Amino acid sequence: MQTVLVTGAAGGIGSQLQKLLPGVYPRIRWSDLRAPAELASHPNFMQADLADLSQVEKIAEGVDGIVHLGGESVEQSWERILNANIIGCYNLFEAARRKKVKRIVFASSNHAVGFYPRRRRIGIGDPVRPDSRYGVSKAFGEAIGALYAYKHGLRVTCIRIGNFGAAPVDRRRLSIWLKPEDLVQLIRIALEHPDLRYEIFFGASDNARSWWDNEAAFRYGYRPSGRAEDHAAAALAAQQAIPSDPIAEWYQGGPFCSDEFDGDPNPAAT
Repeated sequence: MQTVLVTGAAGGIGSQLQKLLPGVYPRIRWSDLRAPAELASHPNFMQADLADLSQVEKIAEGVDGIVHLGGESVEQSWERILNANIIGCYNLFEAARRKKVKRIVFASSNHAVGFYPRRRRIGIGDPVRPDSRYGVSKAFGEAIGALYAYKHGLRVTCIRIGNFGAAPVDRRRLSIWLKPEDLVQLIRIALEHPDLRYEIFFGASDNARSWWDNEAAFRYGYRPSGRAEDHAAAALAAQQAIPSDPIAEWYQGGPFCSDEFDGDPNPAAT
């Protein structure tokens, strides 16, 4: 990898990668719908609207690999999800195909499988169970990634990011926490491993309470450095201040599941 494009540079994860990725690859190109203050005058920043294929083709020109973080990062109206996360995601993969990009790292989400109960341990072979329109868009991204990998020869890795941050801050996040440095490790595996064609990894650190089987990532050499249990006392103390929400507490997706929920009021039925 000589030149790597990072979309969604202004977002929470993108902002952290601005500190962690420089020096890893010779050239990093940053892009977002709007220029963040810290990148507005950066020579390697290119503004682009993912919903416009011609703009996406421009930012993909001359790129070897793409880390695709761009789009809406939380639940939104269908119109916003459609334009940013579905049309925008298609445009990203299609522009990559046209511009001969070698690899794509797609930032998927735990919300693609959020409607599994917490008592169940799942792997990448379990069917998607999105918990939101946002989760649906991430399931779409995984599917189109597979299409472009097997039909067009791109090497694609989808990372189902749990909760990215310095530390887990409540009980749920003790199960899904992802240390920033561990995400960088997963990204490097996705961009560099010679045997990788199409894979789904769970974006999680060393979490003793995890609901996910991350065998695929371990098989490619992933060795997380973050340990959620090191932060358990503070996370469990913070949990006491969170109002009870039986639906959110039953499912892995948490409040994404209870938001707008009008299904069976007995969560054990699913």
